[in-house]
This record gives sequence, C-alpha cells and structure tokens, in this order.
Amino acid sequence: MVWIIILLIITLCVFLPGMWVKHVMEKYEQPADRYRKQGSGGELARHLLDSYGLDDVQVEETSDGDHYDPAAKAVRLTPKNYSGYSLTAVTVAAHEVGHAIQDSRGESLFLARQNLVKAAMVGERLAGIMLVAAPLILLLTRLPQAGALTIAIGIVSMALSTLVHLITLPVEFDASYGKALPLLKKGEYLHDGDLKHAEKILKAAALTYVAASLTSLLNLGRWIAVLRR
Repeated sequence: MVWIIILLIITLCVFLPGMWVKHVMEKYEQPADRYRKQGSGGELARHLLDSYGLDDVQVEETSDGDHYDPAAKAVRLTPKNYSGYSLTAVTVAAHEVGHAIQDSRGESLFLARQNLVKAAMVGERLAGIMLVAAPLILLLTRLPQAGALTIAIGIVSMALSTLVHLITLPVEFDASYGKALPLLKKGEYLHDGDLKHAEKILKAAALTYVAASLTSLLNLGRWIAVLRR
C-alpha cells in the first residue's frame, strides 16, 4: 500500500505540471482576437527582434512546438501562436524572443545548455546501445562485472540528458521573467489588467520542461537502483 501511494505521488509530480501548463495556455487563447489591432504573435516577435537589432533572426511557423532554434537563428511558433491574436499568442512569442536575446548576448547558461544538448544527443544514442548490449556482453563474457560496467556507461550517458533538463529550467525562467516580462512591461504591449495573466502564461512557458526534468530524473534513478542490486 505504501509503494502504491509513493508511485501515485511520483506520477502526479510528473504529470501535473504538464496538465497545468496546457490548462493555462488554452485558457488565455480566448478571446482569440484580443490583440487583433496590435498584431499577431508572429508580428510581435518580428517587432521585438527588430527593436533589439536582431533582424538576422527569422520568425517562422512550425508544427514542432514553440521554440527558438539557435542553429538556424529562428524563432518558431505554432500556427495558433504565429497567426493568433490571443494573449497566449503574444506572450509565448515574447518568451521565445527572450531566448533569441539570450543567444545574441552569449549568456553562459544558454550556451552551456546548447553544448550539453549536443553531447546529450550522442549520450542518448550510446545509452540505448549500451543498455541493449548489456545482456549480450554478459552472455559472451560470462562476467557479471562486464554487464554491470555496460549498464553503468549507459546510465552515465543518460545522466547527460538529465543534466540538460536541469540546466534548461533556469534558462527558461530567465527567458520568461528576465527577458519577456520586462519587454512586455516596458513596451506597454498588453491591455490593462492583462499583465498578471501574462505572468501566468510565462510561468507556464518556463515550466514546460519541468515534467520532462522529473521524468528524466525518475528514469535515471530507476536505472541506478537496478545497478545497485
């Protein structure tokens, strides 16, 4: 019974942030034409980038989720945020512009995350190979230490992904509260009374990676527990 309760708590911790983020984003997508006179999310993103002299950064529509691509120098927004006129659309656009500003300034945490992302991609592939190969190596060598070493290498590789998620959190919060919120306040882009709601959206944008971080930590802990047996 105790283990069932613990499992339920862990499950809630992993899934509740994602559910809350989805709820907040959808809530402020209405009214859908609230900022029609001011411009869409894509138009605000273009304006903000130009105001910071980032005319080399493109604003593009994507189906792969709202994000900033530092390699392509592009702010990418989903169709409902790129062409939308809701409070969610313009606020999310400001958040992604925040990442472009981080990149243009060469901020250390942002650059660290980008370097770790590249390493984590290699690490995840290595982890998959090592964890699949462990039983085969154990069978061929008949040495338990060989199998354990293979699993350990896989776990270390997985830890890179966990580290990426952990570093991502302060980067996301800075994009929301250190960049986007001051931009929206200073430019007076929002209607009266909308700023407090925009703060909720910015918090949701920053917390998008919390569930991924918790899941990554959970998986890492599970494999460490297996290795210790």
